[in-house]
Amino acid sequence: MAHPARASITDFTVDGMLCDSAVTAEGKLYIQGGGWSMLSFPALPAASPRIGIALSVAVPYTATNQAHRLTIHLEAEDGQRLPLGPGAPEGGDNLGQIEAQFNMGRPPGIMPGDSQHIPFALNIDSYPFERPGAYAFVITIDESEMHRMPFRVAQSLPGVLPFG
Repeated sequence: MAHPARASITDFTVDGMLCDSAVTAEGKLYIQGGGWSMLSFPALPAASPRIGIALSVAVPYTATNQAHRLTIHLEAEDGQRLPLGPGAPEGGDNLGQIEAQFNMGRPPGIMPGDSQHIPFALNIDSYPFERPGAYAFVITIDESEMHRMPFRVAQSLPGVLPFG
């Protein structure tokens, strides 16, 4: 008996967007203030009121009915991992990441070769930024990097309205 082919990690696709807020309901993403790539503050250090991350993961047919692990971590422009997640100590060895386990089944009607989308939404409140520069949220599935969500933190100029 032939066994179905097992998915390669490259068969997954991840689409994402930075936003002001994101939620999932009934298999859909609901995004508020989406599509930004810059946070601007009148002075630094400063805390962003909320950063939303909206993700849509396409799970290939051959990766269904299997456990997978999605992680999100934050990097500065020099590649340094920054504290993120509950209990992430500043300057500690375990800087933290956000993790989610998922296992997508095969509903009736799905055909071999079809992929299915699973939405993920994450909101990070009051994240502190010490300095301006480039940052990126890095998304991995089963320890393989799948997507980067780059953005820049800037200090606004006097007389110019901040955005972000």
